[in-house]
Amino acid sequence: MIQPGQSLPDMKFSLRENGEGKEVSTADLFAGKKVVLFAVPGPFTPTCSEAHVPGYVALADKLKEKGADSIICTAVSDAFVMEAWSKDQNASELLMLADGDASFAKALGMDMDTGTFGGIRSKRYSMLVVDGKVEKVNLEEPGKFEVSDAQTMLEQLS
Repeated sequence: MIQPGQSLPDMKFSLRENGEGKEVSTADLFAGKKVVLFAVPGPFTPTCSEAHVPGYVALADKLKEKGADSIICTAVSDAFVMEAWSKDQNASELLMLADGDASFAKALGMDMDTGTFGGIRSKRYSMLVVDGKVEKVNLEEPGKFEVSDAQTMLEQLS
């Protein structure tokens, strides 16, 4: 699993903005920036939709006031679903990235196999990433939502 002090791997992501698809790299997203990154097991799932994303939406302004250049949510899904979920969650302040084949989750050591429930997914976590390097990692225990929330990240921003 990726640890504080390590750099994020060089990866590409799919996303949709304003109805158009595009590809971005970790360098595009993280170089020279302070980024709050969080991952969820699945869009439109209960904890993700009822607590995790809404918390980051509610605290987006405060996170940015404390120095976050961007707030990124990633999930093992496709760009169309992530775009629809962003609209459903009124999450225009967040960048919703599709990790379609779980390559990012796997590269971080943050993947999990949920079997027939959904297959390979990302673990639930949050990270503070500065200029491509991980400063903080908040990994949830399976089935928990206690440390990767927006309030915890707000308290960790310096």
